[in-house]
Formats: sequence, structure tokens, C-alpha cells
Amino acid sequence: MLVFLAGPIAYALYGSLTNTALSGYRAADPEFVGLDNYAQLVTSTEFWQSAWLTLLFVLASAVVGQNVLGMVVALLLRAARGPLRALVSGLVVTAWVLPEIVAAFALYAFFSGDGTLNAVLGLVGGEGAGGTAWLVTFPMMAVILANVWRGTAFSMMVYGAALAEVPPDLAEAAALDGASGRQRFFRITLPLLRRSIGTNLMLTTLQTLGVFTLIWVMTGGGPGTSSSTLPVLAFQEAFRFGQVGYGTAIAVVTLVVGALFATVYVRVLKPEVD
Repeated sequence: MLVFLAGPIAYALYGSLTNTALSGYRAADPEFVGLDNYAQLVTSTEFWQSAWLTLLFVLASAVVGQNVLGMVVALLLRAARGPLRALVSGLVVTAWVLPEIVAAFALYAFFSGDGTLNAVLGLVGGEGAGGTAWLVTFPMMAVILANVWRGTAFSMMVYGAALAEVPPDLAEAAALDGASGRQRFFRITLPLLRRSIGTNLMLTTLQTLGVFTLIWVMTGGGPGTSSSTLPVLAFQEAFRFGQVGYGTAIAVVTLVVGALFATVYVRVLKPEVD
């Protein structure tokens, strides 16, 4: 833990307090500048825009998208039987097991101007349909949907395993008492899955917070900075504009945001005391 976690974090924290550059004299002899990089962040409109886009990306694609869709698919698979169950679960898991760079290029091809989505819309809607440049006009929507498609399988497997542990006699007893399927789910099943839901929310949130390859391949953070989340902004500042110290400060802020999310989830998962 000291070598592979605490050490790199401490080194990154120190780097964020310097004016290290990618080239030039600051690359060879960086100076300690204290909190100057963080002061620059506070006054940067690009940073606050990226912070908002990161929050939107995490909430829409992880907290809501992957968790809700994963639960729905797990419930449907629980009711399915035979080859259909194996086929659907296999298709969903395929998106998750693909290397991220492969999935990113596949999704770029799907959403691009002459890609699969527009081709299908053109066939369905006729002439003039399917001409939208999704990655230019709706870049955040495209990357959110892409991350939902890629990450839903993990939530599906977590909730599928949790649903298998729910005692069936509780639902059967509630059904005998006249409870509807909706009432049984929200009043019996969902409360029993509280810890599984909290654990999955934490894992999907932290994973989504650090997504870089998917966004970089699909939009490059653009057009302009309209899909530039904090990891993308940190990369651009450090390796495109050469401000390694400033980019590291953005990475440290991203780490702090992840720690805040984790703290909230850990409190939710805390065992209840009678």
C-alpha cells in the first residue's frame, strides 16, 4: 500500500505544488510554488466547467444509468429461462469485457457522422434522417450513453448475485397477503439489497470518475471543451500544453472528489446499530 498507493499520491501532491513543465528549463529545474496552481484552478472557468461535466457524467452514466439499467436487466434475466437468458447476459457482458480502447473505437464508429446510428436512422426515417453529427452536436450525451453501455454488465452481475440471495419465502408470504409485484419489490426486495446497492454505487462511481480513454477517443474532450471532464482536462494541461504541475493539481482535485464520494458511500454502508 505504501509503495503502490500512498507513495504515488504523495508524489502527485508534491508535484501539484510545483511549476513543473513538460519541456524547457522548468522540466529540468521546477520550483516550489505552493498553492499557486490551486489558486489558478479556482479562477479558471474551464476548470469549473470540467467539474460540472464530470459531475454530470458520473451522475447520469454511473449513479443513474448503470445502476438502474443493471437492476432492470438483472430482474429481467431472473424471470427469463433457457437460451434467451444466456444470449442476453452474454451480449451485455461482451461490452464490459472488451478492452476499453476497442470499445471506445467501436462507439466512435457507432456515433460518428457516417456511423451505424445514422445509417440505421436513415433506413428507418427515410431520406434526410440520420444526418446528425452526434459527437459534435451532443458530445456529452454520446459519451454518457457509451459509458452506460460499457458498464451496465458489472451492475447486472452484482444485482443478479444479490437477487439470488433474497429469500423467496418472504416474497411468497407477501404475495399471499395481497402485495403486488411492485410493492414486493420496493418494500421487500429493495431494502434487502441496500448494502449491495451501496457497494455497487461506490464502485461504479469511482470507476466512472476516472474514465479517460472512452472520452478521449470519442470526442477528445471537444468540440472545444464541451465534453472535457477532469481527467481529460488534466491530460490536456499536462501533456498538450506542457503544464505538468497544473495538470497534476487537477488530478489531485479529482482524487479528492473520489474520496468524498467514497466517504459518503462508506457511511451509507455502515452497519446499523440497534
